[in-house]
Amino acid sequence: MEEGIVTNIQHFSLEDGPGIRTVIFFKGCPFRCKWCANPETQKFHPELGWSRGSCLQCGSCVKKLYKYNISLKNEEVNWGDKTGRAGSIPSQEEVDLACPTKSLHIIGKKYKVSELIDILIEQKPFFDETGGLTLSGGEPLAQPNFAEALLKKAKGNGIRTAIETTSYAQWDVVENIASHIDYYMTDIKVMDSGLHEKWTGLPNQKLLSNIERLLGEFPKVHFRIRTPVIPGVNDNPEAIIAIGKFLKPFENRGELEWELLKYHRLGVPKYEALHREYPMGLVELSQDKFNELKSVASFVFENVI
Repeated sequence: MEEGIVTNIQHFSLEDGPGIRTVIFFKGCPFRCKWCANPETQKFHPELGWSRGSCLQCGSCVKKLYKYNISLKNEEVNWGDKTGRAGSIPSQEEVDLACPTKSLHIIGKKYKVSELIDILIEQKPFFDETGGLTLSGGEPLAQPNFAEALLKKAKGNGIRTAIETTSYAQWDVVENIASHIDYYMTDIKVMDSGLHEKWTGLPNQKLLSNIERLLGEFPKVHFRIRTPVIPGVNDNPEAIIAIGKFLKPFENRGELEWELLKYHRLGVPKYEALHREYPMGLVELSQDKFNELKSVASFVFENVI
C-alpha cells in the first residue's frame, strides 16, 4: 500500500474547490516561492516547529530533549540544528512527552492511503453534491504514486476529487493525476521565465506546457487558473495582460476560470515557528492596485472571478 508524508488534514474547507471539502496537505515542494504562505510544506521530511502563543516557557522541553540541544533563550524555544536535516529532530513521541501544550511539535506525518480513505469515508456525508477531497501542499505531484493511489481509492468510493498544484512535473505524471481529477486548480504566476525562476527558484516552461496540454486534452475537467498578485513580481498591467493572452485561446473552452489572488502575509507566523526569515519583508499590496489589475484581467479574458 502506498504511503506518503502529510502536514495537515483540514476538514470542512470552503476555500479549496467547490462545496465542503477535506483538504490533505502534502509535504514537499520543488518551488521556493518567496511569498509562500505554507513554508512548513516545502521540505520533504518532518521538521520541528514551535508556536509562541501556546508556549508556557516551562522548560520541560529543555530538560527532556537536552540531547537535541533544545534551549529557551530570550523567551523563545530554539534547537541546535536549524538546517532542517532529516534525523536532527526528536520523534513525535518524545515531543509529546516533553511539551504539555504541544507548542513544540513535529510537522509532517506519514500516512497510508488506507488510513486517509477511512478518514474520507467518515467525512463523506458532509460533502453534499459538490464537495469532496482536495489534494494540496506543498506539491501533490511531487509524491505521484501516493497521490494517484489516494485519488483512485477516493473515486472508487464515490468521492469527488480536486487538486491544487503547480503543474510542475513530467507530463506523464501530470496526465496520470489529471485522469483522476474533477476540479483542477493551478497557478500561472508570471509568463517571464527568468522572473519566475528569480522568485520561485525554477523556470516556468514545463508548467506552462503542461497547462496548455491539460486544457486541450481534458475537456471534461473544470480548471481554475490562479494568479497570486505579488508586489514587485507581477503587480503591473503588462504581467497580467501576458497571462491573459496565454489563456485567451481557451476562453471558449468551457469549465475554465481565471482567478486573481491578492497578496497577503498570513503565513508570516509559520516562518517564525520554523525559525526562518520571511523573504518578502514588509511589502504590501493595496486593494486599489489589486482592483485595478483585476479590471485589466477582465478586459483581456472574459471569465475572471
